[in-house]
Amino acid sequence: MGEDRRQRAQEIQALRAGIDLGLTLIDTAEMYGDGGAEEEVGEAIAGRREEVFIVSKVLPSNATRRGTAQACERSLRRLRIECIDLYLLHWRGSTPLADSLEALTALKQAGKIAAFGVSNFDVDDLEEAWQLAPGQIATNQVLYNLSRRAVEQRVLPLCRRHAIPLMAYSPVEQGRLLGHPQLGAIAHQRAVTPAQIALAWLLDKSDVIAIPKAAQLSHLKENRAAAELVLSDQERDALDRAFPVPRQPRSLEML
Repeated sequence: MGEDRRQRAQEIQALRAGIDLGLTLIDTAEMYGDGGAEEEVGEAIAGRREEVFIVSKVLPSNATRRGTAQACERSLRRLRIECIDLYLLHWRGSTPLADSLEALTALKQAGKIAAFGVSNFDVDDLEEAWQLAPGQIATNQVLYNLSRRAVEQRVLPLCRRHAIPLMAYSPVEQGRLLGHPQLGAIAHQRAVTPAQIALAWLLDKSDVIAIPKAAQLSHLKENRAAAELVLSDQERDALDRAFPVPRQPRSLEML
């Protein structure tokens, strides 16, 4: 969102509709639309700040001690809020991780952010972050869906060991999952959409948060209804057969 000014009104309306439906975690980043997405979120939540949980991210190129603080201030202005609920390092860059985490810790101590975490961190990077800021890594936001299950090999177990919730982006693989025949068959049997089955599969895990993009009211309603879907053991088994975890270890993937 935030990349096309012609879509601004529709996107803001979608955000407000999502809040009305109880979809109150809003994920954004300074990178999206060069700040345009944060501006739209700021307008959408005006007068409703207490209803929402805002997640934003700092680019690795800005994630120095000084640059992180400056980026956060810019995001706060665009979002029109005084404190970001959860602020993430978007991915690991060339800045020493210790410097980025020290900057995030300082922002938390200053009340600019309520919590911080990471995004796109593979197991070694995540373990290092945990060692540098034990007990402080609030989430790891990664690419995770039925077709991207390598996360389950090492990243998800490490998150669980440290009680770090996983935040799954692109839960329907930017729409590419929706034509899969097995997903379609299960959806047909349940009289729901393939996207709803894919979301329900993620939400079935108590420590996984799914963040699907939705800019249309129909998709928002579908996403909200997916939270009420409970998959059967037979459906889970069928999905495991159709979308198996890779046998060989793989590095974390990104989109």
